[in-house]
Amino acid sequence: MDRPELENMEVDLFVQALQRRHGYDFSQYAPASFKRRVQQLAQQLRCRSISGLIERTMHEAELLPQILDGLTVPVSDMFRDPAMFLALREQVLPLLASYPQINIWQAGCAHGQEVYSLAILLEEAGLYERSQIFATDLSEHALQQAEEGIYPVRDAQQWSRNYQAAGGTRSLADYYSARYSLLKIDQRLRRNVTFARHNLVSDGVFCEAHLIFCRNVLIYFSNTLQDRVLTLFRESLVRGGYLCLGLRESLDYASAARDFTAFEEKMRIYRLAGRTEHKAA
Repeated sequence: MDRPELENMEVDLFVQALQRRHGYDFSQYAPASFKRRVQQLAQQLRCRSISGLIERTMHEAELLPQILDGLTVPVSDMFRDPAMFLALREQVLPLLASYPQINIWQAGCAHGQEVYSLAILLEEAGLYERSQIFATDLSEHALQQAEEGIYPVRDAQQWSRNYQAAGGTRSLADYYSARYSLLKIDQRLRRNVTFARHNLVSDGVFCEAHLIFCRNVLIYFSNTLQDRVLTLFRESLVRGGYLCLGLRESLDYASAARDFTAFEEKMRIYRLAGRTEHKAA
């Protein structure tokens, strides 16, 4: 057996160990990218091989948050892909404004930067008071960081450029306080945000949503798992609700695609077929 075959076997055993020991199922993640992340994780934890990572996964429960962070790639920025946020601001929020209550589910919220980006959009559109953002992730560690809303101040300059490109009407600095090397998001942006653990692989419908925001998560899933998650999103959205994916993702090959239409295809914003009758606010 050559080395790549041996490593593939180790990855399979690692997936089994993680599922049986801790209850997390990564068996439907895209194999090539998942293998790279497992290899990187083994190096970060100074394991001589993936087999060494398996042993530590089995016997060192305190490593689980670090393992999940390494496998789920919790990386994001505020107003990442500003043109998409501009499309939300100009095209989607004016339509959502007719609902008396707006529920937004951000699935795979990572460390929360895009959660607060959404909150700022809603605030500036005058919709935040009647909106609720449900921010979910697989990793408890990522959720804790997201809820704290504390980030390196070195990121502020790029985030400010993103915010302006996304049609920002104020200064991004109005929404955080900075001290030394850290910035902290203003508490008022957190008052209508609920952070909760949710596993897209195994859990069901989380809420009835008017907008689902799940960006740069599906690219790590196999086609089968993508179909499962998109079906979950379809079941979670009100008729006429919106789904935002990452710019490298699409519904092109998903069986659930027949229930969606491209609302702003270049920005990967889709709309669920039909409309729910509702009273204007």
